[in-house]
Amino acid sequence: MGSLFTLSIIQSALELGCIYSLVALALFISFSILNIADLSTDGCFTLGCAVGAVVTMEGHPFLAFPAAMAAGVCSGFVTAFLQTKMGVPSILAGIIVNTGLYTVNIAVMGFASNVNLFGCDTVFSLAKDVSEAAWYGNWYKLAIVALIVVLMGTVLAWFLNTRLGLSIRATGDNEYMVRASSINPAFTITVGLCVANSLTALSGAVLAQYQKSCDINLGTGMVTIALASLMIGETIIGKGGMFRKVAGVILGSCFYRFIVAVALRLNVPAECLKLVSALIVAFAIAFPYLKGKADFYRTHRMPFGRNGAVGEEDEETC
Repeated sequence: MGSLFTLSIIQSALELGCIYSLVALALFISFSILNIADLSTDGCFTLGCAVGAVVTMEGHPFLAFPAAMAAGVCSGFVTAFLQTKMGVPSILAGIIVNTGLYTVNIAVMGFASNVNLFGCDTVFSLAKDVSEAAWYGNWYKLAIVALIVVLMGTVLAWFLNTRLGLSIRATGDNEYMVRASSINPAFTITVGLCVANSLTALSGAVLAQYQKSCDINLGTGMVTIALASLMIGETIIGKGGMFRKVAGVILGSCFYRFIVAVALRLNVPAECLKLVSALIVAFAIAFPYLKGKADFYRTHRMPFGRNGAVGEEDEETC
């Protein structure tokens, strides 16, 4: 067990878990709250990564984050526009935007398949000089990503408890009731998807500076990873307030990265990680159903006699 969980593995899992938790929070808004299957997540993640990398190359590592979030807002707006104004189903709208973003992303990257940030200043390289004299030493990366995630998670939980946030939550529960209450569901869906995609793009920008590179295929399978984190978090935390749910999503993302780290330590081929993610999602989704079935059979199972048959007293009871 000690060989599976070393200090470096725990540190790396926490860092990546916090970075990817922003995507899980995005799916928490679109999938859990708005009840919309936003399949543009893969392309939006790469968009944020590309914009963040290009802005960082220009010497503005801190500006890269709001620039990436603005690009994510544009992606979310287009997806919402196709759904609310053009009558395109949510799944098809996400596929259309995701397909179109491939060309946009490669254009942002200067029509190159990858961008390297080696030799460029990032928020992590700038913090490294400060951390040499600080108490947290090599934990400066975790401190930065944790600060970003805690800040965005707190703002998101607060926003979802505001009047507009409550309207967005109500839209996912019953769109017709919201329309009857003189609230425009098209507006709430647009705001919700814009906020969700801004978090996805921010995650991509943070990852670009974290690994000092950006690849055109970096966002492939991001929906599966985010869904796995989301389902694990909801299974672990259960019901509760909005702050509790947001914390559960972040915890689920970190737990998912621990599972991936263990799989790598067990010499699972890297090509099989997508299959592992799919199995985790399937199990996390099916777990509440299976648990309910198990509780039902355990509660309603028929009592048996000594010989395995129904006893006389049991028959009279039945």
